[in-house]
Amino acid sequence: MSVREAVLANLGKITDPISGKDIVSAGVVRALNVEGDTVRFVLEIDPKHADQMEAVRATAQQAAEMVPGVAKVSALLTAHSQKAPPPDLKPKAKPAAPQGPQAVPGVGRIILVASGKGGVGKSTVASNLAAALAAQGRKVGLLDADIYGPSQPRMMGVSGRPASPDGKTILPLRNHGVTVMSLGLMMEEGQAVVWRGPMLMGALQQMLMQVQWGDLDVLVIDLPPGTGDVQLTLAQKFAIDGAIIVSTPQDVALLDARKGIDMFRQTKVPILGMIENMSTHVCSNCGHEEHIFGHGGVAAEAEKLGAPLLAEIPLHLDVRLAGDGGVPIVVSQPDSKQAEAFYDVARALVGQGVA
Repeated sequence: MSVREAVLANLGKITDPISGKDIVSAGVVRALNVEGDTVRFVLEIDPKHADQMEAVRATAQQAAEMVPGVAKVSALLTAHSQKAPPPDLKPKAKPAAPQGPQAVPGVGRIILVASGKGGVGKSTVASNLAAALAAQGRKVGLLDADIYGPSQPRMMGVSGRPASPDGKTILPLRNHGVTVMSLGLMMEEGQAVVWRGPMLMGALQQMLMQVQWGDLDVLVIDLPPGTGDVQLTLAQKFAIDGAIIVSTPQDVALLDARKGIDMFRQTKVPILGMIENMSTHVCSNCGHEEHIFGHGGVAAEAEKLGAPLLAEIPLHLDVRLAGDGGVPIVVSQPDSKQAEAFYDVARALVGQGVA
């Protein structure tokens, strides 16, 4: 069990005196972040119950401090204001189309992480790349644009609805040195996004233009798989500095990756390189190495297309456990072989001047 899961388990034993539920399921616990041995969260309350909830806050802080590995806990009360509801991501009117690609205020460069098909580890690459760039001293944002399957809140260890002081500006969350925004943070856990294309595109544009990203060197965008509306909207309406294509070595994945590369070339988005994920597997018991999905297919494809091969990421249990635990492998095991592969990509992008 990760530190985050253990903290949530302890907080789930505390009863909210207002609703009668535990404070986690009642939605009182917001913006839970774990960074190293420090845990931070807020309890969102009605101001008229502030005196009553102060005792709950103290109990919650003590409960978090009891988790092994936690040295410091910051638990604060925040007043829920009816005058400042969460931002409405469903556009009520069609905005005027801007002339030419837009720049995102405060963002130096934008890098897309894409894949032709799902299940190749694109989101794992995006989260680890963002954290690795932050470790290189870059100011990094991560936008989870995988609308139907947002996984970055779990992978980056952030939770709770982002605040919106005026109902328009969205304040993103932050963990592992990365500023994070995802549609998954705006929805109830397990709730499906049942929106048609225009509504999705409106939400995507708002998450880019209305989120208070601050001053960023680079914004990494985790795209949905394939070549759909999200990819086209970003490529046509925003100033994109390049795309990274993630694929496994197997032929089926490469067939779809080629379509993604062709789409970016048609929309004049530079291909920064390709990453072969799940490249090889080394047995933890005997040390035998085997190429479960084949080997070298992405390298050959990259050479054929004239794009650099940025990394070959091994298939390893620790990478999956780190993502599920909300602490990317580059943060939890920075000296591991798996983390080094992601750091190589980050250093290459910084060296190219695109991050």
